[in-house]
Amino acid sequence: MVDVTPKDPTHRRAMARCRVHMQPETTAKVASNAITKGDVLAVSRVAGIQAAKQAAQLIPLCHPLLVGAVTINFTIGDDYVEVETQVETVDRTGVEMEALTGCAVAALTIYDMCKSFDRAMVIGDLALWEKTGGRSGNWRREATTILAPGPSEASRPRPIEDEIDGLIGNDQLGFER
Repeated sequence: MVDVTPKDPTHRRAMARCRVHMQPETTAKVASNAITKGDVLAVSRVAGIQAAKQAAQLIPLCHPLLVGAVTINFTIGDDYVEVETQVETVDRTGVEMEALTGCAVAALTIYDMCKSFDRAMVIGDLALWEKTGGRSGNWRREATTILAPGPSEASRPRPIEDEIDGLIGNDQLGFER
């Protein structure tokens, strides 16, 4: 761990965002609170807050901090729910990991609560968007620097299971289906 004991505590804030991409029908169910497991956004908010407070328990070299505030907001698009998490503290090190952890767990909770309707959901675009305070000062992501889309399905490496399945039943190897 980095030694932060000589540093003076200062006000620090970090904001992270991610998106849960889903079918438009699933987004409509979330927006109208029609998911059978319950209020998706309320449960996700609580899960994200709890996760932000536990970041040091999950990430080996992350300093434990006294988290002063966690705010989680959601934006519902046509085929996604965006999660935005802000974390604040007065401490000797930043809260970037707390914001990212809270954001990720809130998104995972959305997935968990909606998976019976839409197992094809994808969680992506998790990124730090802003941080203030500390020796390095303030930083803000430019909107144009958001992560590029992942590889297309055609160019993605095939899992080893697909290769094995392709061999089973192959007449050249003498196996029957």
